[in-house]
Amino acid sequence: MQLGEALARCPDLRLVPPDPEAVRSKWSALLDRLEGIGAAAESDRAGIAWFSADGLHGIHGGLEGVLRAARGALGPGARLGAAPSRFAAYAAALQVRARARRPAIVKRGEVERFLAPLGVSLLRSRPELQALPEVLERLGIRTLGELAALPSRAMAERFGHPGLLALDLARGRDTPLQPRRPPEPVGEWLELPEAALGPQLERALELLIARVLARRERRGRSVRALAVAARFVAGGTWRVSVTLRQASADPARLGLVLTPRLLELPAPAEQVGLEVEAFGPPAHDQGRLLEERGAARRARLGEAIRQARQAAGPDAAMRVLDVDPDSRIPERRAVLAPFEEPGQ
Repeated sequence: MQLGEALARCPDLRLVPPDPEAVRSKWSALLDRLEGIGAAAESDRAGIAWFSADGLHGIHGGLEGVLRAARGALGPGARLGAAPSRFAAYAAALQVRARARRPAIVKRGEVERFLAPLGVSLLRSRPELQALPEVLERLGIRTLGELAALPSRAMAERFGHPGLLALDLARGRDTPLQPRRPPEPVGEWLELPEAALGPQLERALELLIARVLARRERRGRSVRALAVAARFVAGGTWRVSVTLRQASADPARLGLVLTPRLLELPAPAEQVGLEVEAFGPPAHDQGRLLEERGAARRARLGEAIRQARQAAGPDAAMRVLDVDPDSRIPERRAVLAPFEEPGQ
């Protein structure tokens, strides 16, 4: 509910400030414990993770043993679901009550029957399908079973790639898992004096950049993405990620990009931190030695593609592929295909 309505209903309501740093730290620790049982986990947001159990049956004694090991790593409050696809496993986990000891297991031949009565609103769990359930409900398609009964050609003509993905999910198929990469924590924190203002924050940021670039873990690599974080005097934390247009290890350039973000602090901070989220190529740049304009243009284009994919995911850079240019139906004339980086 809205904050004003909540305070009206409960005047003694205690408001807890958001703490994204604590959430991130605790969730990372839980993923480390999950990987400790041998699972290669995929997680796009805190609170939800998937892993394939096929390779763990011999270690833990079958699927039941894998789920017991996962519960031991995550704690009694975790909701566990198992199914042949990521989407079906997520739907199964939602059917489990909080702190229930028995997980929900959907066998391979029962996936479509299990998903059929569930609402299409479940598709919102995938970021690329956020707007699709509302359109489907307007068309009278309210369950995944009704969606699975539609022909693939009609879904492709009306919705394109998102429609085909939704159809695959409703039929029990899904895209392959993408386990997270091993983290490389490279970050620094700095205590701030009381009531630190703009110039003091800028000096603190310069010191943090110098410390991060001097870390041995950086090993001469450039930086592609960083995160600026702060701990407030009144409690709670703040964090914002920044993706560079071009990977760099130049302190002046990093300061130019990060200073405006640090000045957006919503409250007085007692600590400020800087962490590397993604590394780029080696820091030395020999692009100026190339006199060919084509090579320089390909290098800039490749860097732009990598930057877009770092900020918005692997589907951020696509190209238009002509399929049937003479078709009277616009959706049949062209499709989107992944844009390959120059040199691949």
